[in-house]
Amino acid sequence: MNTRLDPTALLPTLADIEAAAEVVYRDFAATPQYRWGLLSQRLGTDCWLKHENHTPVGAFKIRGGLTYFDQLAQRGALPSEVISATRGNHGQSMGWAARRHGVACTIVVPRGNSVEKNAAMRALGVTLIEHGDDFQEAREHAIQLAAQRGAHMVPSFHPDLLRGVSTYWWEFLRAVPQLDVVYVPIGQGSGACSAIAAKLALQHPVRVVGVVSSHATTYADSLAAGRVVEAPVTTQLADGMACRVADAEALAVMAPHIDHIVQVSDAEVAAAMRALFTDTHNVAEGAGAAALAAALQNKDLLKGQVVGLALSGGNVDAPMFASILSGNGGPHDPVGRDNPHH
Repeated sequence: MNTRLDPTALLPTLADIEAAAEVVYRDFAATPQYRWGLLSQRLGTDCWLKHENHTPVGAFKIRGGLTYFDQLAQRGALPSEVISATRGNHGQSMGWAARRHGVACTIVVPRGNSVEKNAAMRALGVTLIEHGDDFQEAREHAIQLAAQRGAHMVPSFHPDLLRGVSTYWWEFLRAVPQLDVVYVPIGQGSGACSAIAAKLALQHPVRVVGVVSSHATTYADSLAAGRVVEAPVTTQLADGMACRVADAEALAVMAPHIDHIVQVSDAEVAAAMRALFTDTHNVAEGAGAAALAAALQNKDLLKGQVVGLALSGGNVDAPMFASILSGNGGPHDPVGRDNPHH
């Protein structure tokens, strides 16, 4: 799990996060966080929800896109084209920020990706390419394309992305300083590492719990082994956590600072999506509901604690969400066997 740098050198300082907030707030205001009564009742303790589903792209990733491009601009290094890979929210973030800076943006998604996320990316001016059977294959194709075209390849994990993503945890910890523990979904790691960055920058004692899909366990396996361990991805619901190969730098940041990892099944995620809609009338995508799924799994350990959950995104396709709300899904088939979107 060695990294070229001291892992904390990858993380933004308090001054970096404050400067990043100024960049982010040119495009949208700080997102709200609420203590929802029904959600607190369900969890059996005070529960605060950070609404990253309320950004202009419906997910937290836009913060990192804005700061990534701002840093390129500050260095006088804006390219004519950027290329990246995504399951959706990172691609929308890139499309939004690239458009803001007048840069062409090509995004590679795996085949069978979310129809509505694809449409949202195209609406932001993204040129979309479908390639591969999972995120890792899409990513490898994007790297090849960038090399062929001389385009700038945007990674899914980078210090300039962390600067922006950290602003949401900085907002959350400042707004609700009494938080004892927060739950954060792990995809490529920017969310969890940013929670750690904000905790360290604010010298806040909050415990950070990472959440992975039990059908995509590379981060859980890698943290346990102390090195990158590739793991198959079979989640049908939590595409924001559908990562096959953990990022070594993200692991190095997380290892000393993550309190523990919780694995959640697609069935638990589907139940959490229903719970969030019932208790708050907010739509959560699979990864966006994972934090609640994990907290509910830990419910007995949380009595008397103030719990913070990241609703990290709300971008789920309508047919899938309708199926989940109707309760058609079973443990291995959360979207229902009769759903044509499956």
